[in-house]
Amino acid sequence: MGDFFTVSVLVATLASGIRLATPFLLAGLGETIGQRSGVLNLGVEGVMLLGAFTAYYVTLETDSPTLGILAAIMVGLMMGLVYAFITLVMQAEQGISGIGIYLFGLGFTDLLFQKNVGTPIPISGLGDIHIPLLSDIPKIGEIFFQHSLPVYVAFALVPVVWFMINKTTFGLNIRAVGETPEAADTLGVSVNGTRLITILIANTMACLAGAALALEVGIFQQNLTAGQGFIAIALVYFGAWRSYGVMLGALLFGIVQATVLQWKTLGIVEGATASLTAMAPALLTIVVLVIVSRRVAAPSALTRPFDRSG
Repeated sequence: MGDFFTVSVLVATLASGIRLATPFLLAGLGETIGQRSGVLNLGVEGVMLLGAFTAYYVTLETDSPTLGILAAIMVGLMMGLVYAFITLVMQAEQGISGIGIYLFGLGFTDLLFQKNVGTPIPISGLGDIHIPLLSDIPKIGEIFFQHSLPVYVAFALVPVVWFMINKTTFGLNIRAVGETPEAADTLGVSVNGTRLITILIANTMACLAGAALALEVGIFQQNLTAGQGFIAIALVYFGAWRSYGVMLGALLFGIVQATVLQWKTLGIVEGATASLTAMAPALLTIVVLVIVSRRVAAPSALTRPFDRSG
């Protein structure tokens, strides 16, 4: 255990924690926007898998991670349109619809992988971007300023999402349709139009989260996300539907994951103990939900469809 507390190992663990937090953060921010408008998507995990496979396969075929990310964005928009049709037009129950999206993403990506790739083939990621001057600061630079583009984008989106939701007219509309859609409609706000936009944003960010994960690990395999989409949903509750709260939760989970991986590498935990330790993120999710569910209230109209004629 003493080896873990050396400066070099702690710095590497914190830097890894930030990278591991990125998929949680991207998916969590997108889901925050969606839920603030009254739309729950339990299919985040499936959408992340679709984004991960798309980014991986396009990068594998073109040797361009940038094209892989752009392709993942397109898939995210398409999945957003599908989910919007199911929940806004057909007004299907959101929980069941989300589980359906998850199962589709899980099965379809596995099918595509087996048919088109078969054996996992490593791909080249985006590479790290060293921020001038800041990356040269001892220890601090390695932790915060030597990461790939998706990491910087994810954390830069935190204040952007906060500003959009709290300081713009569109954000006011999001909050209105998520709390009192009937009143918002009376004031001339397009409830389903606003929800459509948030669904597109949420699904696109979930796909980006999957793409970031695939490009970070440089590989794709069945169930690559391993529950990260569900943890991202939990982080929305942990953060009380606020972007900065989601960021703190993502960092917590990322650092926990990085710590577990570092312990395995150093041989601090082995065998059955290592398997039990790997359950830490899932156990932390349960604890967080139990604690947070007692002190926060979800948007009033969350999961409630809106029918103007009704």
